[in-house]
Amino acid sequence: MFMGEYRHSLDAKNRLIVPAKLRDELGSSFVVTKGLDGCLAVYTQERWLAMLAKLNQIPSTKKEARSYVRSLTSKALECTLDNQGRIQLSSYLIAAAAIEKACVIIGASDHVEIWSEARWTEYEEQADESFEMVAESLTEFLQ
Repeated sequence: MFMGEYRHSLDAKNRLIVPAKLRDELGSSFVVTKGLDGCLAVYTQERWLAMLAKLNQIPSTKKEARSYVRSLTSKALECTLDNQGRIQLSSYLIAAAAIEKACVIIGASDHVEIWSEARWTEYEEQADESFEMVAESLTEFLQ
């Protein structure tokens, strides 16, 4: 289970330090792709393969399904850590998440997310405002 919030910055070569607490759970190789809400999603190989298996069950006759699968898989990048615990992000992933330099890396239960600091701050402010209302609407799932 991934949890926590960490702040790091991209270096001049688009490398990003993966927090030590997340590295062991991610393994030596993992997948980074476009995520929801304007972030990047990071999946273990096992979780990525399970997700692909589910995506392959969606009827390819549905336009929305094709679009989602294409967006997710075309932006996917298999990453390995260098000796200093960094990954190198592609320019298209950096653009997709609007990352300039400062990043927020969060544990999101079954995956990790990488956010531009500006997007994360904006998202967190909005989410904090509705936190209790959302919790109340999800009561049936949380019991």
